[in-house]
Amino acid sequence: MRLSQLAVALSALGIAVVAQAQTQTKWDMPTAYPANNFHTENVQQFADDVDKATGGKLKITVHSNASLFKAPEIKRAVQGGQAQIGEILLVNYENENPLYGVDGIPFLATSYADSMKLYKASKKAQNDLLAKQGMMMLYAVAWPPQGIYSKKPIDSAADMKGMKWRAYSPSTSRIAELVGAQPVTVQASELSQALATGVVEAFMTSGSTGYDSKVYEHIKNFYDTQAWLPKNAIIVNKKAFDSLDKPAQSALLKAAEAAETRGWKVSQEKNQWYLDALKEKGMSIHKPSAKLQADLKEVGNTMLTDWVKKAGPEGQAIVSAYGKK
Repeated sequence: MRLSQLAVALSALGIAVVAQAQTQTKWDMPTAYPANNFHTENVQQFADDVDKATGGKLKITVHSNASLFKAPEIKRAVQGGQAQIGEILLVNYENENPLYGVDGIPFLATSYADSMKLYKASKKAQNDLLAKQGMMMLYAVAWPPQGIYSKKPIDSAADMKGMKWRAYSPSTSRIAELVGAQPVTVQASELSQALATGVVEAFMTSGSTGYDSKVYEHIKNFYDTQAWLPKNAIIVNKKAFDSLDKPAQSALLKAAEAAETRGWKVSQEKNQWYLDALKEKGMSIHKPSAKLQADLKEVGNTMLTDWVKKAGPEGQAIVSAYGKK
């Protein structure tokens, strides 16, 4: 009798375990930045919020610091379903379509307020591109403004001629070409090694990436040019999204909305913190000279003209909409 009862109990337990396994969905989420980067911390909070809101039915595992896929591979991985969701730097894909690179144009949008205006002006066009490839954007968050890290002092664009310049996107490569520097493609996860081995002498990025990569161990000059604020976007495979039940979809979208609001706020709050932290580590934080600023503005004007030509009517519409907001 007892054996029979035990068998029934074990059978019921097995059915319950199978039922739970069938109702729980597990997603992998590759990101390119360290676990302690504010973007990654925000992503982890987003994943935790989704877990809580769905009662554990949707579990998102965050794979930080390019541990699952390297930065340039993440978009394709999400598109192909190798990962259901991922974080990408939009400007990395400008060669695929110019519309992805609008927030990498120097001096087009140089503040958080203007960056948000540009985001609103370009979001639909970028989402339409992703939709054609079977994906959708859940949210996006701006990096702090981009400045120049340099091993030697620079007072004008001419001082950058011949320097080994770290490029992480088509726009940063183009800047190198326009100032006569030598572009070297190096992703964020490889930056420390590139600096240690002398592969890179100068580059443009945020205070955040500079601090995370311990740039201060190799470079002592940072020029706070506030050139542009590129955005990271969280993208999801549309089939994976459509396979969720309506409550899970709603929970995902609600968590994404909260993550976007939180991410922009934290980015702005931490901008000055990163610069202060770099200074404490021995770096000199410079206000760019009038000549350097003018040279870079000229670079920006050239790149904007080139970008509008490449992007065509859609690109012009984004710039016009941005100017009206």
